Amino acid sequence: MKLLLQAWHANALYDWTIAAAIVAGVVVATLVIKYAALRVVTVLSRRTAMPIAGFLAQAITATKVWLLFPLAIYAGASVVDLPRKLEQLVDTVVVVALMLQAALWASRFIRGSFERQITRRRGVDGEAVTTLALLGVAARVFIWVLTGLLVLNHLKFDITALIAGLGIGGVAVALAVQNVRGDLFASLSIALDKPFVVGDFVVVGELRGTVEHIGLKTTHVRSLDGELIVFSNADLLQSRIRNFKRMQQRRVAFKVGVTYDTPLAKLERMPAILREAIEHCDRTRFDRAHFAAYGDFALQYEVVYYVLSPEFNVYMDIQQAINLEIYKRFAEEGIEFAYPTQSVYLQGAAYRPGVDPLEPRKPSRSI
Repeated sequence: MKLLLQAWHANALYDWTIAAAIVAGVVVATLVIKYAALRVVTVLSRRTAMPIAGFLAQAITATKVWLLFPLAIYAGASVVDLPRKLEQLVDTVVVVALMLQAALWASRFIRGSFERQITRRRGVDGEAVTTLALLGVAARVFIWVLTGLLVLNHLKFDITALIAGLGIGGVAVALAVQNVRGDLFASLSIALDKPFVVGDFVVVGELRGTVEHIGLKTTHVRSLDGELIVFSNADLLQSRIRNFKRMQQRRVAFKVGVTYDTPLAKLERMPAILREAIEHCDRTRFDRAHFAAYGDFALQYEVVYYVLSPEFNVYMDIQQAINLEIYKRFAEEGIEFAYPTQSVYLQGAAYRPGVDPLEPRKPSRSI
């Protein structure tokens, strides 16, 4: 406050008026130039596919007027006499503001460059998308850490002593942020080992969905119902992850039940019929078909085959075609599907396969 009073008394009112007009003029000019430049660059980027137009638009958007305001004060201060310490303070504020603005430009440039590469590779190269996303975040963190050190150095802080102090207090800091540290190391493990990448369909416990984003702390998964599931990276790697995108082929096992009164000859032909129904479809590999068990109301056959594609929709299309083909073949062969039924047999009536015990028997003649 004493320095401001000294500066006020050292200059006439006319000088302060000129200084205020310069400050206001610089601020207004900055706003006008930013608005006009953004309009021009936006129109240029829409009409042309030049990458430089996109970079310029990002740089203009990242330009903060409140960080350029110290420049206006510096311009206004040039027409008045200020005490030495106040001049040094203005110079320091201007340099720090320019450093922060440069960091914003660099951060926005890095973010835009990586996002452009990610958009180009999304859906084509999931591993590259995952690596680029993590590298982009790491690069921006490095930019801001470097900017912070430069600002502290300009403010006459002893950076060496600061780093040494951080080393001494590192144990306490590590204990305080151990969860965050665990997530950071987990993200590094995901980037190096690639248990999953952006675009993979994963199942974690009872939750399942498609990986949309892998960050330094969390991974975002879009579920089949549409909601966004956010996993902590450390918790995610401690879970059992089932990655269906890495599946090369899908093993399918299902059962078919037929009625108990099916003739023996048709029961013996059932494995061949089921095999023909599966081999009738493309992208399948038959494994086996067996008379597996006597059920409560059905003779059960177990069938196993492989779908030579990891896509779930392809599997469902093939299973549907197989079911229709089995239905068609059973109708042609006169084989009936079993369904829950209950039969009551009269006492003394013997059961014979293929014969209804309730059907009246023909009287036998004796000689």
